[in-house]
Amino acid sequence: MLGIIGGSGLTKLPGLSVTHRQVVRTPFGEPSGPLTIGSLDGHSVVFLARHGYGHTIPPHLVNYRANIWAMQRHGVTHVVSVATVGGIHPQLAPGRICVPDQIIDYTHGRETTWAEYNGKPVTHLDFTWPYCAEMRGRCLEALGHAGESPLDGGVYAATQGPRLETKAEVERLARDGADMVGMTGMPEAYLAREAELCYAAIAVSVNWAAGRGDSAAGISPEGIEQTMGDMATRIRVVLKNLACMNYGDEAGAATPGGVCDV
Repeated sequence: MLGIIGGSGLTKLPGLSVTHRQVVRTPFGEPSGPLTIGSLDGHSVVFLARHGYGHTIPPHLVNYRANIWAMQRHGVTHVVSVATVGGIHPQLAPGRICVPDQIIDYTHGRETTWAEYNGKPVTHLDFTWPYCAEMRGRCLEALGHAGESPLDGGVYAATQGPRLETKAEVERLARDGADMVGMTGMPEAYLAREAELCYAAIAVSVNWAAGRGDSAAGISPEGIEQTMGDMATRIRVVLKNLACMNYGDEAGAATPGGVCDV
């Protein structure tokens, strides 16, 4: 089953026919909100607004462990995260989309694992490639069928937030090899790996990062809101294409699938 985690600008999923909302209690506290369960143009999905349905939870206070646990408990096998970012790469102007393949984690103080060892041997999961290759491929296919020309691969810099970055910080991120900057990529991606979920992100550039392009003198909140509004219809088509794909049997075995007509 496909799970969709929506970021800023996606507190509601256009076109989602809601069957019910389910409050999930987890060993790690409350998720960002109830799971919204329904169908996207006839195809079953589970949706969760990362920042809450009123966009009231800042990125450093999101209960990532509870969110991923709730998705897994409901039978989700594949997860797409829709995340807004500031563009650092010259080709990531506002309105451009990227399917990243790498992460640099600059966050701190967040709960990053479910492991509570209590004397048990420490385990180290491989995180060389932080995103699921299968899900990345599905995202790229869905974007292509929606008429988008996404960047295939890129480095997502996950910063602490909730403030935006300084010009000097963005210059440092660029020197480190980052192509975009956001605040929610970690520990979400790693927790999905621990949960054995096939996870990938669709990163939507809604502004130039600080000091770049038309953000040279400062970042305009109004500009961000305008871009997010403009992107809503485009993202809906992409998510519809993803929902139309085959995510396997009830045991969660993934099988190839096509893309619906839009």
